[in-house]
Amino acid sequence: MPFARLDRATTPTAHIGLGLAAVGRPGYITPHRDRDLPAGRGVDALRERTHELLDAAYAQGVRYIDAARSYGRAEEFLAQWLADHPEAADVVVGSKWGYTYTGDWKTDAETHEVKDHGLAAYERQRAETAGLLGDRLDLYQIHSVTADSPALTDTALHERLAELAGQGVTVGFSTSGPAQADAIRAALAVTVDGEPLFGTVQATYNALETSAGQALADAHAAGLTVIVKEAVANGRLAGTDAPAVVREIAAEAGLEPDAVALAQVLREPWAGVVLSGAATVTQLAGNLHAPLLDLDAERLDRLSALVEEPEAYWRYRSSLPWS
Repeated sequence: MPFARLDRATTPTAHIGLGLAAVGRPGYITPHRDRDLPAGRGVDALRERTHELLDAAYAQGVRYIDAARSYGRAEEFLAQWLADHPEAADVVVGSKWGYTYTGDWKTDAETHEVKDHGLAAYERQRAETAGLLGDRLDLYQIHSVTADSPALTDTALHERLAELAGQGVTVGFSTSGPAQADAIRAALAVTVDGEPLFGTVQATYNALETSAGQALADAHAAGLTVIVKEAVANGRLAGTDAPAVVREIAAEAGLEPDAVALAQVLREPWAGVVLSGAATVTQLAGNLHAPLLDLDAERLDRLSALVEEPEAYWRYRSSLPWS
C-alpha cells in the first residue's frame, strides 16, 4: 500500500496532501479566484502556479498529491513537475476517473465536467492517465461515487479494477452528496474473488459537514486509508468568509481560519490524509500550520455548533458558481 510511505514519515505535514482541483483548470467553485489566480488564467500561467505550489508543498513535507481526469490539465502539470524533480520519488500520487473535463478552458462554460462511471469511460481515462503519469500513479479512484452509482454493481468494471490493483496501483473511490455514508458502506461491501476491492476512500468532511464521520471510521477499521477533501468547505471556513467562531479560535492561536478547519479534521483518528486545496503558496502555508494547533475540548465544543444538516450543506454547495 503506497500510503505506508506516509505512515513512516516523521514530518507533521506528511498527512496533509495537496489537491490540484483549484489550479488544474481556470474555473472552479471556490470564491475569490479572481484574486487568487494569475490574470488571464492561461495554460502556462496555471502550469507555473501548479509547479510553485508543488515546490512549496514538497519543501514543507507534503507527500501526497491528488489529481483527477476532470481537473483540466492537472495530471499534465503534475507529470511535468515529477519529471523535473527526480528527488520527489517519495511522493504518493493519486488521481481519479469518472468525470470528463468539458470546460474548454473557460470559466463560463455551460458544462464543466460530465460524469460517466461506465467501463468504457474507465478504459479511456485509464489510458489517458497512464499516458501522462505512467508508473508514478499509486492510487486510482472512482470520482464521486454515490450509493446508486453503477460503479458499485458493475462486476465487469470490478474485474478490470482488480486487474489494476494486481499491477500494484491501489484502487479507491471518492464520494459526494448528502448520502456519503451510504455510498461508503455500499463500497465496503464490494469484493472480487472474495477480497475487498477498495483500498482508500476520499470523502468530504469538515466543521459544517460531519455526516460521513462514522462511515469513515468504519472504513478505517476495515483497513482503508481515509482521504478527506473539502476540509475548508470550498472556502466557507477560510479567511474572512469563515464563521466567527473559527476566526476567533484562529486569532487566539495566532493562525489563519483555514488552519483551524484542517486541524479539526486532522485530529480524527481515522483521517489518513487531509487535502489542502490551496490556490496560492500563501494559502498553502496557512494550511500547513494546522498540525501546530491544539484543539482542546472547549474549542471543539465551540466548533460543534457549526454542523449543518447534510441536505442543506450540499444544497448550498451545489449553488456555488464556477468562477
